[in-house]
Amino acid sequence: MDIALAKKRIKELRETIEYHNYKYYVEDDPEITDFEYDKLLKELEDLEKQFPELITPDSPTQRVGGKALEGFDTVVHSVPMQSLSDVFDEKELYEFDNRVKSVLKFQEVEYVVELKIDGLSVSLEYEDGIFVRGSTRGDGIIGEDVTQNLKTIKSIPLKLKESVPYLEVRGEVFISRDNFIKLNEKREILEQPLFANPRNAAAGSLRQLDPKMTAERKLDIYVFNIQQVQGKRFDTHVASLEYLKSQGFKVSPTYNVFKDIKDVYTEILRLGDDRGKLPFEIDGAVVKVNLLAQRDILGNTSKSPRWAVAFKFPAERKETIIQNIYVQVGRTGALTPNAILEPVKLAGTTVSRATLHNIDYIRQKDIRIGDHVIVQKAGDIIPEVVEVVKDKRKGDEQEFHMPTQCPVCGAEVVREEGEAVTRCTGIECSAQLLRNIIHFASRDAMNIEGLGPAIIEQLLNKGLIKGAADLYYLKFEDLIHLERMGEKSAKNLLNAIEKSKDNDLSCVLYAFGIRLIGQRAAKLLAEHFGSIDNLAHANFEQITAIHEIGDKMAQSVVNFFKQEQSKDTIEKLKSAGVNLKSKKQEKGKDSRFEGLTFVLTGTLVNYNRNEAKEIIEKFGGKVSGSVSKKTSYVLAGEEAGSKLDKANQLGIKVIDEVEFEQMIK
Repeated sequence: MDIALAKKRIKELRETIEYHNYKYYVEDDPEITDFEYDKLLKELEDLEKQFPELITPDSPTQRVGGKALEGFDTVVHSVPMQSLSDVFDEKELYEFDNRVKSVLKFQEVEYVVELKIDGLSVSLEYEDGIFVRGSTRGDGIIGEDVTQNLKTIKSIPLKLKESVPYLEVRGEVFISRDNFIKLNEKREILEQPLFANPRNAAAGSLRQLDPKMTAERKLDIYVFNIQQVQGKRFDTHVASLEYLKSQGFKVSPTYNVFKDIKDVYTEILRLGDDRGKLPFEIDGAVVKVNLLAQRDILGNTSKSPRWAVAFKFPAERKETIIQNIYVQVGRTGALTPNAILEPVKLAGTTVSRATLHNIDYIRQKDIRIGDHVIVQKAGDIIPEVVEVVKDKRKGDEQEFHMPTQCPVCGAEVVREEGEAVTRCTGIECSAQLLRNIIHFASRDAMNIEGLGPAIIEQLLNKGLIKGAADLYYLKFEDLIHLERMGEKSAKNLLNAIEKSKDNDLSCVLYAFGIRLIGQRAAKLLAEHFGSIDNLAHANFEQITAIHEIGDKMAQSVVNFFKQEQSKDTIEKLKSAGVNLKSKKQEKGKDSRFEGLTFVLTGTLVNYNRNEAKEIIEKFGGKVSGSVSKKTSYVLAGEEAGSKLDKANQLGIKVIDEVEFEQMIK
């Protein structure tokens, strides 16, 4: 294809893709499937790769930057991004109305009432209709340049339908309730800290230095104000919103106009009653003067405009009764007690369950079955018990005790010293299978390439696997029907599964996810006992005899191999032909690095950090994260940093990759 044809096709593709972006992300009315959309985007990506000189900043392919940032540049807001004054009740709202009318000499005033979305305020700037910069509010005067991250939000138009010389708008970035729950579920699986509420999730996501991470969070935005514009003039706020909507922006979903402040208050109450039904979180309603000329007269204080207020909704609380307490097993094996409540209407929805977090939370608040309690929604999403109404106790309330066995699979449950969480230890527990199999297939464990969380989830949902060992019994016809799994991908995955059968016993032990047993401990156990059978029959004393294996680690291993689920998994792995012996013991141990400690720094050409670490440990050496007088060698790659400087200061031997390869030949 010559460049003229490519230019024409690229223009067609961009217009088509942005049209479907608008239908899907703004109007919520998609016309094509995700698969068809992906095909269009892939064709555009391929053409731009072939003709890079045709790439423009407003291309849909530029919504996810290719390179992570080192930090954010600052942006000075030429129009300050002020915060709103808050009012909390009907009286304060009427006082606002009186102040407005007294300044305007009691002119007739129209008020626009909008939802106050609980997210992160940003500015979007356009030059000649092209999105050129996006920034956070910061302190109202100076914010951060988050342009690349904002480009990942597909409800933000990269190109306006009308090429105005300059436009700056203000909007609220947020994450929907559903996406917030999915994000926390994913973080739970990866054992990452959970976000407390959608606002925190949105703020944290927008400030990622890698735009690809922001893109994964599926943020959204509602635009609610024009900060400044050239080439256009508006008389009312509503007219400006209608214009923004015509240019492809997603504007506040509800904005109604009222002349009487009593009607404004009625509308605020309606929005408060309905907030639990919304797909996103709000923390109030915004009341604005509609006529822009009146806004100019009213002006601003140093902190906030005099022509608008935010009516803040209090966290709604209700009294109810705890009818029972049951335990839910999460995807990481965490046991969470939950209260079954006498149903109560709260923040627009009927609540019949509430999280009790953990046993410490229950003890601190002295929560018992049969108690009258006060409940609220944390972040308007997750119902929780705030306090017990103790003066309503009758004496027949029952204390709750955590179970000693998993309510899902019957395996032993444990609570580590210093941890609030109680966990199930069952390797085949259905409640935590997804997380267990993700770990089993991960790079540092069985290293099954191409087996990501999405595929594992499909395999579980379709009943094709019920545990990690079942991966080795999958067939081509099982995989070919999975979503986005072609013939080549299916064959590659089967090959990767087959290849993993030859892994060392240490990989299998680490893949089991035995509590307290990391990669180093798994290697020590594999080398010492030589086979899975020897380790399975070892007692506590025999395991603690290994240097570096402590009492808690040894007891964890003994407990693991006592479980019927563990025995079942091992038998399935044996039948599938998975290697369950230590290759190092079979071949004889080369201890050339015995007693030596290495520190790795910089980027190596032929090895990643894990590969170099494995080689050193294979020869009996140790790898440390810091340089000290006990360090034997510092292996330095490109862009080595402070560790190299410290090694030189201490006179530690520094080797490069060439010398390292000579040492391991």
